[in-house]
Amino acid sequence: MDSHADHESTSFGQAAATYERGRPPYPEAALDWLLPTGQPNVLDLGAGTGKLTRQLHARRLPVTAVDPADGMLSELRRVLPEIPAHHGSAEHIPLPDRAVDVVVVAQAWHWVDPHAAVPEIARVLAPGGRLGLVWNLRDETEDWVRSLGQIIRAPEQNRPHVIGPPFGPVETHSVPWTHRLRSETLLDLVASRSAVILMPDDERRSLLDQVRDLLRTHPALAGRDTVELPYVTFCARADLP
Repeated sequence: MDSHADHESTSFGQAAATYERGRPPYPEAALDWLLPTGQPNVLDLGAGTGKLTRQLHARRLPVTAVDPADGMLSELRRVLPEIPAHHGSAEHIPLPDRAVDVVVVAQAWHWVDPHAAVPEIARVLAPGGRLGLVWNLRDETEDWVRSLGQIIRAPEQNRPHVIGPPFGPVETHSVPWTHRLRSETLLDLVASRSAVILMPDDERRSLLDQVRDLLRTHPALAGRDTVELPYVTFCARADLP
């Protein structure tokens, strides 16, 4: 990772508690599609606070976590002390050759340099191993969700999922679902975004006030303690020959 990415990962680490509260889990149907059958050894690469890690652990899969942000790893180790968790990145994975059967990258492939990461991921995978990518994308066909994207100046968009050799063809799959959360958790979701974390304090406060105003005034949200946020979880996978 370059110095800019290092700065971003440090900022993410400082906001680990907000990230943990605000970020949604992943639908089990998406994991069913991403993971091969059986009991594969899994590397959660860019694991953050362990949102996906704990779902893999709940499936009784042997899982290892790697993340570049010490603050994120501290939160992950607090929540999942039994899971091996290492400082590292997609370009520099602190595991031996052929150590795992599957590498999953959740909500993080757009931070990665694929030219360096793809051969490094292939190195730690056993022959026939799999790389899986997953993102929770807000479904902006819902009016208030589209308004939220405009407020945070980040309309939802397709994510790059090019992998390339030595992996085979990329397959994709989408899972629509709805996440129910408390109104204050929606604020944590916004506050956990990297662009918001990196804002000056006054700009961040102003943006969060706009989100509060949306919660207070939009007909689909006003007067409600809970919010139903629609997502489309986008998945991509590719296997080694």
